[in-house]
Amino acid sequence: MKLKLTVLFFFITFSALSQEKFSKEISFINDNDLYVSTERDRYYTNGMFFRYRYLSKVKNEKLEKRIFEWELGHEMFTPNKATVATISEHDRPFAGHLFGKFNVRRVYKNDKILNTSIQLGLIGPDAFGQELQEVIHSIYGFKETPGWKYQINNAFAFNFNAEYIHLLSTNKTNDFDISWISSLRAGTVYTNISSGFYSRVGLLPLAKMANSIAFNTNLNDDSTNYGRAIESFFFIKPTLRYAIYDATLQGSFLNTSSIVTKELIPLVFNLEIGIKFTANRWNFGYTFNYNTSKSKDLRYTYGNKFGTIIFSYLLR
Repeated sequence: MKLKLTVLFFFITFSALSQEKFSKEISFINDNDLYVSTERDRYYTNGMFFRYRYLSKVKNEKLEKRIFEWELGHEMFTPNKATVATISEHDRPFAGHLFGKFNVRRVYKNDKILNTSIQLGLIGPDAFGQELQEVIHSIYGFKETPGWKYQINNAFAFNFNAEYIHLLSTNKTNDFDISWISSLRAGTVYTNISSGFYSRVGLLPLAKMANSIAFNTNLNDDSTNYGRAIESFFFIKPTLRYAIYDATLQGSFLNTSSIVTKELIPLVFNLEIGIKFTANRWNFGYTFNYNTSKSKDLRYTYGNKFGTIIFSYLLR
């Protein structure tokens, strides 16, 4: 009897919450190869992103909603081992990238989304990649990382990013859908284009594209037609990327004095597989990420793996 009452209370609580509207959200996203292996520590080895998103009060007849997003981010790259000391051991450069980003998410009424963002920051020693990795290694008791003295040198970082998402199909039971997703990045750090598919398989009925944590469109106020959606789904996202330029590998064209640089491989396959779900005001997610080799002469040529964890909290 107690179990039945507990389950009933659980669903009543979540049903009531689903009627609420939250117009702001704070998030923490962390990429790390430790989330797929306790022994792996190479290539794209860590990323930390703090985000604040809020719903715009300016309305547009063509849009379901417009969401503004501020982000403080940091990316860290190392050779095949973070402990390499000599230049001859570097199969890719050490590099840090620190940036701030502002993004506008336009959610259209015809199941389309357009994101545009601008990033400003730094690559090189002033991005504090070495200091951050030393803190992480001291926490886990890992060895020191002397090779950072050969990292990509300081340069100004600017990037413009755009992403387009279009819902292609959904099934009658509303527990499966597939969307086409394409993106462009151009600037002094990354220049590339990518295209692929994003598919959800719901453990619960899927929320609409305009109101889902899958697409970061889950914010609402009294002017929107949605409330808090209860979500739980698996997803898969295979994409192909064609890269023209990567300053974390090749060094910045604004500062050509980097000692260690490498040649990139233009065509890269990326795969993301994961799960996302809601719990009261919280959103959670885990993603397994795989990509084929991004540069030539790597010691490990079978690609790179890392995990992503996501925590978000909704505010009124």
